[in-house]
Amino acid sequence: MSLPTPLLPAEPTLFSLTNLAITRLGGPDRAKYLQGQVTCDVNALQPGQSTLGGHCDPKGKLWSDFRLLCLEDSLLMLTKPSVLARQLPELKKFAIFAKVEIGEFQGSLTGLAGQGTDDWMAQHFALTGTGLVEGGMAVRVEADRWLLASTSSLALNLPVGDEGLWWGLEIKAGLPHLEAVHQGEYIPQMLNLQALDGISFNKGCYMGQETVARAKYRGANNRALFVLSGTAATQVASGDTLEIQLGDNWRRSGLVLNAWQQQGQVWLTAVLPKDTEADARFRLKLEEGSSLGLQPLPYALID
Repeated sequence: MSLPTPLLPAEPTLFSLTNLAITRLGGPDRAKYLQGQVTCDVNALQPGQSTLGGHCDPKGKLWSDFRLLCLEDSLLMLTKPSVLARQLPELKKFAIFAKVEIGEFQGSLTGLAGQGTDDWMAQHFALTGTGLVEGGMAVRVEADRWLLASTSSLALNLPVGDEGLWWGLEIKAGLPHLEAVHQGEYIPQMLNLQALDGISFNKGCYMGQETVARAKYRGANNRALFVLSGTAATQVASGDTLEIQLGDNWRRSGLVLNAWQQQGQVWLTAVLPKDTEADARFRLKLEEGSSLGLQPLPYALID
């Protein structure tokens, strides 16, 4: 019998995304202010557009990665809740000098995924791609998978799925979600943000920009985000250590970023050396009987 794999539901399905936090930036200076803080080109976004991005410390290490939504009157940053305790004070540090308000989004966030979801969104919201909806915005993450953020009560008469599957699909798509345990550890390229259009190299200065630019133009980065799958009996957590097999020996190789588990099967993202061989074998340091191998990334890994 084949082991479980995170697969799209057979029909459009709702997912309550309790493990995502939304920070709202309002005020006339919101785009100008955020432009000087993050890796993506905020000024280039028009209402109804979205991008991934990173928020770095002065040394270019990430406080968080995020998905940014541009609404008519605000910007929404979607992050893992665990990063907010350290990231939010850094984001607000210079807000006193700008006309910007930073706070929690007073609305709901829902995931929609399943075969036929693209058609469902076209029928119910007249959208074939990312765009504005009543009270907010819909983001097409990938084929038949969407995010919906809104302050309005939207009638979505669809079956409800397990939130864990949503995160399994995020892992399978090679999308990073930094947790607090990793803050200050990785530069944006280590999470493949350059390959996911989350870094602008011509937007001008922002916090940590020198380090990010050096990694691109001087080849200063030797690590990347990879997707792995295999078997593990124990619970896998963000920050767990992976070991790579070298002959008869095992050596520390990287750390788990995010993980999805079901019936002994595990899919995870991890930051590993960029030159890791496609047929490399891994295990969890805390479980010698575990077995993991690389899965192809669904996008090109560029510098």
